[in-house]
Amino acid sequence: MLEETFDDVRSWQQDLRAQFPIVTAHPDLTYLDSAATSQKPRAVLDAVGTYLTTSNANAGRGTYPWANRTTELVEQARERVKEFLGDPHPDRSTVHFTSGTTEGLRTVARDWLVPYLADGDEILVPFADHRANLEPWLEARRLLADRGVDVGVRGLPHQASSGDYDHRALADMVGPRTRFVAATHVHHVYGGDMNVHRLRAAVGPDVPICLDAAQSVGHLPVRVGDPDLDVDFVVFSGHKAMALPGTGAVWARNTRGPVLRPEGWQGTPNTAGIVSLLAALDWLGEAGPERIARHVTELATRLTDGLHRLGFYEILGCPASLAADSALPSSQRRHGIVTFRHPGIPSDDLGFILYSHGFMVRADSLCQAGTDDEEGSVRVSLHVYNTDEEIDRLLTVLSALE
Repeated sequence: MLEETFDDVRSWQQDLRAQFPIVTAHPDLTYLDSAATSQKPRAVLDAVGTYLTTSNANAGRGTYPWANRTTELVEQARERVKEFLGDPHPDRSTVHFTSGTTEGLRTVARDWLVPYLADGDEILVPFADHRANLEPWLEARRLLADRGVDVGVRGLPHQASSGDYDHRALADMVGPRTRFVAATHVHHVYGGDMNVHRLRAAVGPDVPICLDAAQSVGHLPVRVGDPDLDVDFVVFSGHKAMALPGTGAVWARNTRGPVLRPEGWQGTPNTAGIVSLLAALDWLGEAGPERIARHVTELATRLTDGLHRLGFYEILGCPASLAADSALPSSQRRHGIVTFRHPGIPSDDLGFILYSHGFMVRADSLCQAGTDDEEGSVRVSLHVYNTDEEIDRLLTVLSALE
């Protein structure tokens, strides 16, 4: 396969950028908060509009054509999730739709983990990632304690400078009563790949692993058939992957422990959201997750390199990945997320300053577990609609704030 030229990549990116109405309608604004939610391409908006104006109905509750069509779309979306994740055994797996990653993790915690654990068991969970990947497991412990079941909850060891898991220390923590591990695929603050394959090697072949993939699905290839991604649950938010807000999914492999069967009466699903997810995964598949990942990683490298050269910003995350000429393998670079602090300007003030120049960024504590709410930072998170020119303009503004 011939290597793509600069012009090829630029043409590809410009074509995709033009498919986002909100981006093209506001040329004076630059959206840099895709880790919070992504913008939506025209194909997704059209799919939802067509559904709502031609066959809107409830799913699984009627025998007339609109209801049948809605049920069919929901099932198509379920199978599309499996296909998009490269599920090698779709006949064994389960896909459960949720409102997003937070509800998805709570579903695994309450409906799968709580019945699975026994007195004296132990789970390993992240205490330095997004709070959504900590609170559900603490809630599960409380629910079990109310039933007289004592379960140990231990924090995944991690490296303070990069957030990456310390797999060597983890191997020493695993014992005969270790029953479950919760982990993050891409860190929402540092942007680094958390090397999940090392977790599997550390905990062994039998311990179920639940993966928070909120910052990876839709941003880079996520293939559960890959031996390096031998996890049992993949939980993600559709709204971070080009779909509508209030949309997400849990994929369960169902080979370690019981089959995922969410408890309680399953009410009306978010049919419009599920339709949007189906369209979003189709769009992403056609655009190419590998190409998207390469583009946003190059943008993040451009930004980290520029900040590093300015010299007065504190860049959070792995210090070895700061410069574009770093010898660190590309798999360790920031996957479209760059977080930093100014030595003299509070993060919320810096966020307002940047918006006055047309840049929309996240500026607060970023919902990171184990940090004080006052430990703010500015996060730039990128997607396929962002450009080199936007990064260069941002660096020009930041350079004037010394």
